[in-house]
Amino acid sequence: MAEAAFRRATYADLEAVPDHLVAEIVDGALETHPRPRPRHAMAAVGLAGELQTPFGRGRGGPGGWIFMIEPELHLGSHVVVPDLAGWRCDRLSAEPETAYVETTPDWVCEILPPSTARLDRGPKRRIYAEASVPHLWLLDPGDGVLEAFALTGSQWLLLGTVERGETVALPPFDAVPFPLDALFPFDDPAAPPPPSLET
Repeated sequence: MAEAAFRRATYADLEAVPDHLVAEIVDGALETHPRPRPRHAMAAVGLAGELQTPFGRGRGGPGGWIFMIEPELHLGSHVVVPDLAGWRCDRLSAEPETAYVETTPDWVCEILPPSTARLDRGPKRRIYAEASVPHLWLLDPGDGVLEAFALTGSQWLLLGTVERGETVALPPFDAVPFPLDALFPFDDPAAPPPPSLET
């Protein structure tokens, strides 16, 4: 029996996805997944808060950045929605008029629930490299681990890993350190990591 020909997903396919799902076009395929669970969402808001004051507003830090939570990025033929993204102000000098951003971010953070870890660590990480995103953070709220990568040529170089109880001082936001535990408000810092959570 012949296989059906692959049909590349279109923006119309993406717009037809119900609002309760996150939709992306990765390597021409429509990828959908549920909205994040509270632990994931709290980690995203916590990280955005830690970065916004010193790096976005310049209070107690260098400023010069614009941050967005779950922006729709159009990177070549791909439409991806990272958990957080940041641009240096000189690269995103005007608010986009569209519901999406075509300017490649200077930093992206993916928060890894088990349901999207394969996509985030695999195809999306490759897409960010192809788009020349200089910095990528991968945050696993289940294990309480943050990994920071820098793009060198076309490859990701692991700059550092931070675990529960440790301080985050990783590029490009190493000027103002913060405790990783601040991203997990319900955790006892002395407790072992909770069991893996499905989203």
